[in-house]
Amino acid sequence: MEIATVRRTLNGTLTELQRAVDAHSVAKAADLYEVAWHQASQAPPSETREQRARLKVFKEVLASRSWREEERRQAAQGGSARAVTHPSRHVVPAVRPAAEPLPDRREEVWSSDAATSGPTVRPSKAAPCVPGTQAVGRAESPELLPAGRLWEIATDVRPVLEQTARARSTISWPAMRKRLPVFPRLHRDDESVVLWLVDEDRQKGEPLLSVLVTVGDRQMHPRFPQIAEQLGLSVGRTPDEQRSAWSYEVLKVYQHWRHRH
Repeated sequence: MEIATVRRTLNGTLTELQRAVDAHSVAKAADLYEVAWHQASQAPPSETREQRARLKVFKEVLASRSWREEERRQAAQGGSARAVTHPSRHVVPAVRPAAEPLPDRREEVWSSDAATSGPTVRPSKAAPCVPGTQAVGRAESPELLPAGRLWEIATDVRPVLEQTARARSTISWPAMRKRLPVFPRLHRDDESVVLWLVDEDRQKGEPLLSVLVTVGDRQMHPRFPQIAEQLGLSVGRTPDEQRSAWSYEVLKVYQHWRHRH
């Protein structure tokens, strides 16, 4: 779908969502909120900044105390209201629906060729390069999330990383979950997609905020090399070159965000 068409369709959905909110149509607003994120996922985040900013405002409305009270009131009256007090808590299907657009946006496959080299990416010819989505086969791993949910999460994650950059610090995924309400535990592949989305939304010339997401004792995220390459940053081939590129990018992030508010 062309980007202009995505934005036009998404703007129409946002208009309908505003009407549903104004009319206190709880169930309809919840459905439209999810549809809007689904539509937003059809274009790169950098092309839908304005629309996603509006969605963040709607998210605050749908999670507000007054909206929760309206939800309970409609439920008590036997209406069709469903739980929408926390928009990001909607149930994720165990199996990705056939109509779900996510494979169109991230058709690459992560494959562990060797324990030392890490996963490799086979980019899709029909879609922008986004880090992969294949399940890794661990029974305890969270399920892969729909595309719209990942776009929503990335939109929430970016401001946290900006604050982390200003503090000249790093952050892990567990720490991220403490900072953001109702933040889910992500599948490893979805973590990579979210990090890619965060930096796909960066302004021209900005360093990669995703480098601030670390593992262990503030160590480089193991998929940094693949994510960086997908975003156009050359990081070398050897582990030493990649760690050096990562460290330099962290310093660039700190310098870039030092005086920004």
